[in-house]
Amino acid sequence: MSSPQASTTVPPPSPWVTRFTPLLRPGTSVLDVACGRGRHMRWFAQQGHAVTGVDRDAESLAVAREWGETLQADIENGPWPFTGRQFGAVVVTNYLWRPLLPTLLDAVEPGGVLLYETFAQGNETVGKPSRPDFLLRTGELLALCSDAGWRIVAFEDGFLPQPERFVQRIAAVRTHVAVPGQPPRYPL
Repeated sequence: MSSPQASTTVPPPSPWVTRFTPLLRPGTSVLDVACGRGRHMRWFAQQGHAVTGVDRDAESLAVAREWGETLQADIENGPWPFTGRQFGAVVVTNYLWRPLLPTLLDAVEPGGVLLYETFAQGNETVGKPSRPDFLLRTGELLALCSDAGWRIVAFEDGFLPQPERFVQRIAAVRTHVAVPGQPPRYPL
């Protein structure tokens, strides 16, 4: 249960993330990358999932710690702190570090879910971030997951008016051995 102070300092989860939460197996482990104050950690903990959050900001992690395991790490300049570990879901919002993308895919166990939502090209016309290094190229997440053989459940690449921003987002399931003769089922 969250404290009154934490509830007022942590924004609600992304509607994209909550929409595709049913894709996760019950009680699965979730990694929230660049978790900040833990808005998605809180959401997944409330849904009965074991949650781990990683961020480089100790102050933010002090709030996020309320909902699960946290780890302070600089994932851009240091080693990946979860080498050899996989999760039932990896969640990333408002964060992009391209060299980490293959590592994030590898961190999802077979049958697990990737929920990713961040800024896209075009955002430089309405605000920050505006550097190309921090903006996904057209169709970049779709190509990444498609090339890796993932099942794409949903993908969007466009403009959102409130607040004004360009985003790209994907909900994808890492393929695994299905029951012979039956297509995999992913609840929408």
